[in-house]
Amino acid sequence: MATVLGRWLGTAVVVCFLTGLYSHFQQTTPGWLRLPSRPAELYRVSQGLHVLSGTIAVPLLLAKLWTVYPKLFAKPPWPPSRKAVRILLERASILVLVSALALELFIGFVNTLQWYPWPFPFRQTHYALAWIIIGALFLHLAVKLPLIKAHWRRTPNARPETLPAGVTGLTRRGLFRTVAGAATLVGITSVGQSVPTLGPIAVLAPRKPNIGPQGVPVNRTAEAAGVTGIDVNWRFTINGPQQLSYTLDELRALPQSRSDLPIACVEGWSQGANWEGVRMRDLLRLCGAPPNARVRVVSMEQGGFYATSELPPEFAADPLTLLALRLNGAELALDHGFPARIIAPNRPGVLQTKWVHRLEVIE
Repeated sequence: MATVLGRWLGTAVVVCFLTGLYSHFQQTTPGWLRLPSRPAELYRVSQGLHVLSGTIAVPLLLAKLWTVYPKLFAKPPWPPSRKAVRILLERASILVLVSALALELFIGFVNTLQWYPWPFPFRQTHYALAWIIIGALFLHLAVKLPLIKAHWRRTPNARPETLPAGVTGLTRRGLFRTVAGAATLVGITSVGQSVPTLGPIAVLAPRKPNIGPQGVPVNRTAEAAGVTGIDVNWRFTINGPQQLSYTLDELRALPQSRSDLPIACVEGWSQGANWEGVRMRDLLRLCGAPPNARVRVVSMEQGGFYATSELPPEFAADPLTLLALRLNGAELALDHGFPARIIAPNRPGVLQTKWVHRLEVIE
């Protein structure tokens, strides 16, 4: 039982780790890595899988612990021997693995609710815990490898149908069905935040598709960002080889383009929308920027971790990347970034900067 549940839990953890690593690199890209701007909805799928696999891992972790917890407290052999050392290593790896995994799943779930009752930075802590979990997992697998190999390919007739002594009313197959059913249930009732067709039954999802200003959910409101709007003196500026400045009406008079792109947030929710505005590559061409230029985007937001963002060359040059002025056929709502915001393919929502008033070309 522990082997089968371990396969399920291990699959969920690996998917969660790899998709979380991708999300982290989107926000903190190492110099050796060039992330592509296409497929346009890759981040939407990746982050949806990240939150879904993390949610499903909760009942799987509880079931896995239930199958093995009696052995965790068994007295180790004495005097010390090679077997005793192996048992101590096994228990140490389990202690680190379970503690880190439980904390990781808890703070990850709380993050989807945008509630941060702790003093440490979420993203950096979440990333560090992920590597601790992977390290403890590899140590645990190394210690348990002989037992895993012995049970991995056992035939059904060699497996006991009933559960251990003292457990009544549930067969081994019944346990597997119960755990699989629980994991499926929490998955279906949460995945609707990124799969619109399942939105009506997404009772565990903190955000639901189509609910919000202009049919798109909002995480950070203009009030929370300290943005009240613009006055008659507002101007959009580009600091590049040529310094450019535009009023809002002048921005609207520039050639406009459309992009059908989702807002895909790190909390796992996403919503597709139609955006209209000026292509970023056209703005860079107007200011004389080189084709491989990077762009720093500066918001009117007061404070916050994402008051600025950076567009790598692949994203700045993509024809889908816009300085958006309209959303779903109407002028941007203030909570969606009026007067202008960034929308780019394959990007986390936190990097789709709102309330933009300046671009800085980085050559």
